[in-house]
Amino acid sequence: MKFCFLLAILALAQIHGGLAEATTLLAGPGAPAAGDAAPSASLKRPFGLVRGPDGAIWVADYDANQIKRIDARGVLTDVVGDGAARYAGDGGPATKASLNHPHEIRFDAAGELFIADTDNHVIRRYHPGTGLIDTYAGNGQDGSSGDGGPAAQASISDPMSLQFDHAGNLYIADVRLGVIRRVDAGGGRITTFAGNGAWGNTPDGAPIAGTPLTGPRSLALAANGDLWLVTRAHQLLRFDLAQGRIRQAAGTGKAGYDGDGGPALEATLNGPKSISVAANGDVYLADTENHVIRRYDRRRGTLEAVAGTAAKGDALAADPRQTAFNLPHGIWVDADGSVLVSDSDNHRILSIPAPGRSD
Repeated sequence: MKFCFLLAILALAQIHGGLAEATTLLAGPGAPAAGDAAPSASLKRPFGLVRGPDGAIWVADYDANQIKRIDARGVLTDVVGDGAARYAGDGGPATKASLNHPHEIRFDAAGELFIADTDNHVIRRYHPGTGLIDTYAGNGQDGSSGDGGPAAQASISDPMSLQFDHAGNLYIADVRLGVIRRVDAGGGRITTFAGNGAWGNTPDGAPIAGTPLTGPRSLALAANGDLWLVTRAHQLLRFDLAQGRIRQAAGTGKAGYDGDGGPALEATLNGPKSISVAANGDVYLADTENHVIRRYDRRRGTLEAVAGTAAKGDALAADPRQTAFNLPHGIWVDADGSVLVSDSDNHRILSIPAPGRSD
């Protein structure tokens, strides 16, 4: 019966040549086989995910210690990592290398994949053209040394998120030390971009350099060049790179779940773990410990839930607001406005249709 229900949901989600009309199960328990191809891998708490330049969905599978790829037919393939939680394999085939609880992934403009290899304290780089892997930043030691020198010789503590800007500079969110490091595109020099190494309050309008951050957790880039961040202070922050200032956008700094439809700065969040910026500038958040997906409306300055019931569960419904999540850790807004979600503790990847507006 459950399988038939899932097939019905999938059938509802199909539009020829257009957007999905309903929540779609893309991978994980209950996903249908892709034609005559049997699934070659399963998911074990998927975290960060992106749409790759090849059109596939790429996923950091946290507990599997692997990076996986979902092709257009829904076939799931292991691409990076042998499943062992260790630091090994640089210079060799990525499938024989080891990762240690990867959190997020990003592609650069050249199509190479960068991995926040969190518990190895490094940023790894996968070369799709050759299938090889190496270390791009970090020396494998837990720390925050090496500013002003080569990124590969610096120490990084707990890199959980990474993001490229339009110039190709790489930003790394080091959650435990409360800093964001930057690796320059030109020569690979690493510096501290934001944070001072101590968790603390981040006042609105404060300068980016030297102002405390509380657990910088996930980064995303807007089309206008602004850098967005969610923190373990349950807030959404915007880094205005042109002005060199930090702006508070959503969250009071206290954990909770209220304020939907009202001013975002009066709303509460609970452990947001991932963000993604839509083409129109709206910011989508995986409000993880509230088990919902929320949208910050940049034009109106409001916050609203667009998917999830605000209760832990695994129900799959055509209506995203009736679909239940279990600690979603990854989110990605596709070019068509639909939203990909890593429903982590349900071990699945979902797609929800582009949310409409209330006005």
